[in-house]
Amino acid sequence: MVAVSRQSAARTDTSVRWAQADATDAGSVRKALAGAEAAFYLVHSLGAANFAERDHLAATTVAAEADRAGLRQIVYLGGLGDDSPALSPHLRSRSETGSTLASGTTPVTTLRAAMVVGRGSAAFETIAALVRRLPAMVMPRWVTTPTQPIALDDVVAYLSGVCGVEAAYGAGYDVGGPDVMTYLEMIERIAAVLGRRPLIVRVPVLTPRLSSYWLHLVTPVKAGVARPLIEGLRIPTTARDEAIRAVVPLELTSFDDAARHALRPVLDGGRTELAR
Repeated sequence: MVAVSRQSAARTDTSVRWAQADATDAGSVRKALAGAEAAFYLVHSLGAANFAERDHLAATTVAAEADRAGLRQIVYLGGLGDDSPALSPHLRSRSETGSTLASGTTPVTTLRAAMVVGRGSAAFETIAALVRRLPAMVMPRWVTTPTQPIALDDVVAYLSGVCGVEAAYGAGYDVGGPDVMTYLEMIERIAAVLGRRPLIVRVPVLTPRLSSYWLHLVTPVKAGVARPLIEGLRIPTTARDEAIRAVVPLELTSFDDAARHALRPVLDGGRTELAR
């Protein structure tokens, strides 16, 4: 197994070979894919002003180099809601990335997920930071949008489960956890895990731009990251079917258990890197 990142770092896990590559650079991608049979594509450029262009270039590069390397499969983690006519630029980019990856000859398996509940998930860490830092919150309309978050461990299980499965070549699957809820319910349940009861006031006039500036002020999340995420929260992101369950049978983790696991450093009173 080869793990690829843009930055080199000392790693202690000797079971994994680490490689340094930029998905927009054909030469480094070629080296990283040498000898591989399949690739997991977990790349996005959220936070960059031109993230859509960068994502398109990265997907084009990887698709071409996957063909050159003779890969048998690309497994791509995209976003739920990608068939909505009201897609945000971020979710539209996620959808277009999947199409670009599939433009080559290498079969692509796409998993579509809503919020991933775990450390390192920008959306989850943003909401968790709000709950941890504020005794009261002003919330816009998107808090009533339904969504179907999924635990990080379950996403990993689905990703690894479809790898090498020929029936999944060229297929797309919705993946979601066992709980469908609104973002308001999500905030309330994270608060319950943390033993907090924040006052929440809903207002109809808080635009995504204003919301992103507000998040930038009260959390460590940059406005350039927050705005695309918030724009994507306005449409429902729930699984339309459970076809993935026939391919990868899995006992799904509840939202509360996933949130509790992600927030363990906080609950244990230790240091945390949430929402750095």
